[in-house]
Amino acid sequence: MVGGTLDHGAWLNAATDRYPAVVLGATAAQRLGNVPAVYVGGRWWVVVGVLRKVLLAPELDSAVLMGWPATTTYLGFDGHPTTVYTRSVESQVEAVRTVLAPTANPSAPGAVQVSRPSDALAARRATNATFDALLLGLGAIALLVGGIGVANTMVISVLERRSEIGLRRSQGATKGQVRTQFVAESLLLSLLGGAFGALLGYLVAGMYATTQKWPTVVPLWVLAGGVGATVMIGAIAGLYPTIRAARLSPTEALATT
Repeated sequence: MVGGTLDHGAWLNAATDRYPAVVLGATAAQRLGNVPAVYVGGRWWVVVGVLRKVLLAPELDSAVLMGWPATTTYLGFDGHPTTVYTRSVESQVEAVRTVLAPTANPSAPGAVQVSRPSDALAARRATNATFDALLLGLGAIALLVGGIGVANTMVISVLERRSEIGLRRSQGATKGQVRTQFVAESLLLSLLGGAFGALLGYLVAGMYATTQKWPTVVPLWVLAGGVGATVMIGAIAGLYPTIRAARLSPTEALATT
């Protein structure tokens, strides 16, 4: 007892002992509101749950779902269903479809009509494939632009720091040491840009998921892979500026300052 009255759980248990139970489809529940019971077939039925939206079978959203024994007892159901809905893993839809007819009616499988996978399923697959290709294309373009940016930044750095390079070479720095310096700068620039981009992408994805009331799920390997790919592109983009810096002779570099 809560506040002198039965709580919802106790009321539901008491009601289902007296009345049969039903589950409402998503659209039916939305239209009826938060009702504890519905009147169907000349009697009251207790609502014990609401079915989530079924995208591939929208007719179930406006249905009232009843149990087999209750429909046999109260509605005169003869025990022979006209339609059976099955749910399977997407990758196994075709395999399940081939065995449905002999499973439902082994003596006369030809009398069972099995509908093909919904057009909505095929459309969703096509949409996902197109969306994945679009994201891959955008990612490739972003990496290309980022690589060009890193290369351009490093080339300008080499041109502006000729005197520094010439001074280091005149004091005994080898070509390998100059290459190491500029490779390290290129990698550091790429690492910082990749980390900032991964963080920004995570925040944007989280904000969008929050507005849609979705859970934010970003695997760690995705973030690490993004940063790793950026560092790799930065290393490749920094090769030319690095080689150019290492080739500068001390006299040439100091003469151009």
